[in-house]
Amino acid sequence: MTDAQETTVRDDTHRWVQRAVIGLNLCPFAKSVEVNQRLRIVVSAADTPEALLQDLARELLALRRADPEETETTLLVHPGVLNDFLDFNDFLGAADALVEDLELDGVLQVASFHPDYQFEGTEPDDVDNFSNRSPYPTLHLLREESIERAMDTMADTDAIYEANIDTLRRIGLKGWAALDVGPHAPGSTPQND
Repeated sequence: MTDAQETTVRDDTHRWVQRAVIGLNLCPFAKSVEVNQRLRIVVSAADTPEALLQDLARELLALRRADPEETETTLLVHPGVLNDFLDFNDFLGAADALVEDLELDGVLQVASFHPDYQFEGTEPDDVDNFSNRSPYPTLHLLREESIERAMDTMADTDAIYEANIDTLRRIGLKGWAALDVGPHAPGSTPQND
């Protein structure tokens, strides 16, 4: 991966965070992390699941050691591996096992985003899936303590998911495409700024 390609991946990911995750309020906790510059975006050059697992181990340990006031959370973006959603989904078991092997269970967790993310029981083109769609396959490394603290501030955390679905259904596939954050909905064309 060239420096220019890495920069493109990082910029695309950051635009997705700003326009979709924060802009649509898909994660009500993301704005403060972004505003306070405590989000780390790491682009992995891995081209095999094994290499990605090594990168994931390194980033989990780095996040564990980092001061939360400096780095609250990490997005490990890996455009060169696990582009097939089923392969990506299968890999998540290995990611969870790694968290346990590193004795970080209860300390850190891994959430997942993918350009072809599909919730069970949905069709590939259902707009509901876009709440977990990112420009590239991405592993989100989170501190359990941060999740607990954020959940303590909300009366009903299930309302986040429900609000996300309502927002996505309101804007529809055309509205998502207009954000120009990828992945693009089938048959839609992104709008340029």
